[in-house]
Amino acid sequence: MAVADPNDVYLLRPLNNSLPSAEDKRHSAELEQFLRDAGLYEPDEDAYLRQEVLGLFYELTQTWVKGVCRKKNLNVEDARAHVYTFGSYRLGVHGPGADMDTLVVGPRYVLRDSDFFGSEKHCLEYMLSQTPDITDIQPVPDAFVPMIGIKYKGVQIDILYASLAMQTLPEQLDLSNHAVLRGCDEPTVRALNGCRVTDTMLKLVPRQEVFRTALRAVKHWASLRGISSNVTGYLGGVNLAIMVAKICQLYPRAEASTVLLKFFILLKAWPWPRAIHLRIPEEHSLGLPVWDPRPGTRDSLALMPVITPAYPAMNSLYNVQRSTLEVMTEEFAAAADVCTSFLHCPPGKPIEWSRLFTPVPFFTQHSFYIQLEVSADSEGDLVLWDGWVSSRIRRLVRNLEDHVRVR
Repeated sequence: MAVADPNDVYLLRPLNNSLPSAEDKRHSAELEQFLRDAGLYEPDEDAYLRQEVLGLFYELTQTWVKGVCRKKNLNVEDARAHVYTFGSYRLGVHGPGADMDTLVVGPRYVLRDSDFFGSEKHCLEYMLSQTPDITDIQPVPDAFVPMIGIKYKGVQIDILYASLAMQTLPEQLDLSNHAVLRGCDEPTVRALNGCRVTDTMLKLVPRQEVFRTALRAVKHWASLRGISSNVTGYLGGVNLAIMVAKICQLYPRAEASTVLLKFFILLKAWPWPRAIHLRIPEEHSLGLPVWDPRPGTRDSLALMPVITPAYPAMNSLYNVQRSTLEVMTEEFAAAADVCTSFLHCPPGKPIEWSRLFTPVPFFTQHSFYIQLEVSADSEGDLVLWDGWVSSRIRRLVRNLEDHVRVR
């Protein structure tokens, strides 16, 4: 029996390798201008502020790690931490006011539970609370990926922490090396995976500027259509990034406008639950659990699998439910119909991008609504209570979808 070619199984061969036409380039320039006019690009002064804040935060983490080192009577001279960004900021598709996903990597003796979180003077959480210009500190130690949220000079930063099985971190640390995962617990692996997935994705797309423009457009579309929340079973930033990267791989020489049109046309016809992959999933001697859709496994129940490209590969869209898949499928189909009409645009005539980027008429689309109001006695309690309630909305939707059509 012939063995299937992995390149065919994972759909890794280009569907079209043709060079773009002058018309394609013009449509892409029009698309970028449309996105700029929509206010999706950050002003230069805001970008400089982010860089300044990252520099200040980096210095704070060095002071923190050296302080923990002194407390534990260890050699301070070589004590250091590394700070990485990931998500939309690292991909270069963040907009004005977007938060920054950051990862702090420290040595084995700097622990998440007793040194990262905590109210003692050596803890990063405490140091953040004592730092001028830092406000809105929100520690979430029990999250799927534990983190601390802060505002630093008005810039929202989500801080993750990973303690590696190293006594001293090297001056240059490559997180793409699988060895960094050795000896890590699951929350640490998940924290590291954000950076590893982002950097791997950038290596796998053939033209990064095309990828960025197309991804910025798709994120804007998903937000307008009300399907841009991974927490509630829709599309989050990493899901959309992987899906757009896939189209870039299938059309490696295409301009951003073509990638955008093909995104919707292909996803309209995508045979879910066939998974979207950017590469053949890696196996490794570390033995971490990876995506496994064989019958009888949990992964075999996935409705809309979009697989992360870095080891350990996992389904980034595990939150999807029957009702949310139905809504997304309908939205892809409607957008594909609009994009198909764009393919017949007469030469020299601009594409009416506004026809694609239309807000969902949410309050005229349905007859009945459920409104949840969350209240608490203090701002701190409200943050925790709101997070807990938000995390349970999917369960409410799952209970409702057996009886009524839910969006």
